[in-house]
Formats: sequence, structure tokens, C-alpha cells
Amino acid sequence: MKKSTSEKKSGMFRTGVNIPESSRAKMVNLLNSELADLISLHYATKQAHWNVKGAEFYQLHLLFDELADSVDGFIDSTAERITALGGTAEGTIEAACNNARMEAYPVGISTGREHLSALIQRYTDLANHTREAIDRSGELGDMDTADLFTEISRSLDKNLWFLEAHIQA
Repeated sequence: MKKSTSEKKSGMFRTGVNIPESSRAKMVNLLNSELADLISLHYATKQAHWNVKGAEFYQLHLLFDELADSVDGFIDSTAERITALGGTAEGTIEAACNNARMEAYPVGISTGREHLSALIQRYTDLANHTREAIDRSGELGDMDTADLFTEISRSLDKNLWFLEAHIQA
């Protein structure tokens, strides 16, 4: 009897993607780390959006919302890439909390400067992790995932620029 393409083999679903299963499994782990960080960053940015106070409230409130929307788009792309490779996207809040590499966002802050500093650190950390993931994807022969990571990296760097511009003078 022919196996269904939805059956799992060694923790991975069968797929026609011609990347060796061992490489796909490593890519799924790398992508799930990115997914956890993207979910964490999205909600950290929303936390800042909801709670920023001070003279720059309105412009930062709008900026933080735009940044959160930008990150949100990459959550879906990353999860879909995981499943396209035959893996399972670990996109629950619980999985993100357990697997995110960044520190928990401080909930007791309120000024624009405090939120900017907290977000700058998180965007910097994820951008650096993402650049490492670009290289790792290439080493594993998955240029499509490297391309996704490159797109995420460019966006994170642009968002970091927007954040850093508020504290540079």
C-alpha cells in the first residue's frame, strides 16, 4: 500500500521538496526558533504600542503598531515554510514563550525612551540571529529559506533604523 503524503516519517511529513530529510529537519528547527522569536517580538512591540506614555505618545503609538504589523507578516511566512518542508510549525503562545531566545519584555515600563530601548535590543538580537540563519540555510542547501531569512533581515534592519532614529541626535 502506498504511503500518503500526509504520513509522518521520523517526525517529518513526506514532501516532494528535494532537500534531504536530515537537512529539512534542521531547517525546521531553525525556522521554529525564528518563529518563536517573531511571535515574541510581535507581542513585545504591541506591548509598547498599548502602553507608551509621554510627549511622543502619538507618533510612537503609530510607529509601534506599524512595526508589529511588519513582524506579523513574517510569522505567517515562516510558519508556512516550516510546513512546506514537512515540519510542524510550533506557533502557539506557549511554544513561543518556551522557545524564544530573547528576554521577556518588561511590562512595568511606560515612557517612550524605555520602550524604544527595550525594542531596539530585541530587534537587534533577532536581526543578528536572522543573519546567522541566512548562512546556516545556505550551508544546508536551502536557498529558498535563506531568501525568506534575507527578507526578514532587511525588514528588521529597517525597523531597527526607525527605532534608533528616535534616540540618535
